[in-house]
Amino acid sequence: MGLILQSEELGFQYGPAGRPVFSGLNLAMREGSICCVLGPNGTGKSTLMKCCAGLLRPTAGRILVAGQDLAALSDKRRAQLLACVPQSHRSVFAFTVEDVVLMGRAPHLELLARPDRKDRRLAASALERLGIGHLARKLYTEISGGEHQLVLFARVLTQQPRLLLLDEPTSYLDLGNVVQVLSLVRLLADSGMSIFMSTHFPDHAFLLADQVLVMKDGQILGMGAATKTLSESLLARAYDTPVRLAAVPDYGTTCVPCHPLRQGGEFQKLAQPDSGWPSAPAQ
Repeated sequence: MGLILQSEELGFQYGPAGRPVFSGLNLAMREGSICCVLGPNGTGKSTLMKCCAGLLRPTAGRILVAGQDLAALSDKRRAQLLACVPQSHRSVFAFTVEDVVLMGRAPHLELLARPDRKDRRLAASALERLGIGHLARKLYTEISGGEHQLVLFARVLTQQPRLLLLDEPTSYLDLGNVVQVLSLVRLLADSGMSIFMSTHFPDHAFLLADQVLVMKDGQILGMGAATKTLSESLLARAYDTPVRLAAVPDYGTTCVPCHPLRQGGEFQKLAQPDSGWPSAPAQ
């Protein structure tokens, strides 16, 4: 199986005199896999996502999607290859939910063409698949934040990209909607879509990811399989907070919660030794 997303010596900074957000980033993501990006606030995760989506142009290096230079792709071709679900999205215009989902077909239509019966069937199928068919005629401006996320996922299903970029997709969601969104991510991956997502929760990486990328201060601290890369010492370095990892087997799978440490009623600020989890990779 080939690579769906690559970066080669990637760098980005805001303005000619700005401080580099990241530099020299090299990553390689296999097609059909889930890659989770972890790291503290301000480390460049969202900027990396925007570069991979083509919303920002890197100041150094290049990005390849399915072996094609992202900077050389037309807007239409880029939209056929990849889709992006932002942290939050609000429409100014009162489109119906069905119309928002149908917008996913735009990369597959000719200029000025209208969605046909096949496009509408795909949109209706996506809504039903996610259990929100009853929202089709509702105004997108009048549904809840959790429903917004589900509608955007339905649009992705209708768009049928090869690569999906998710920037902290569970931000602002309650526990029930978090579980539903993570289940959708797994569903999309099982259907053959590649998923590149940022998250603040190592638990999500253990639960979903085939590969993890841990960033701090614009640099890569570790990259590889979650169980071999995410150690207590590496996560403590990334977040400047000591943690404990504890496997919890259930329902035929294993969840690995990540807990900050406390002592004497206060959260600890000093590094702690690992407790049986793999040590951080050599730098």
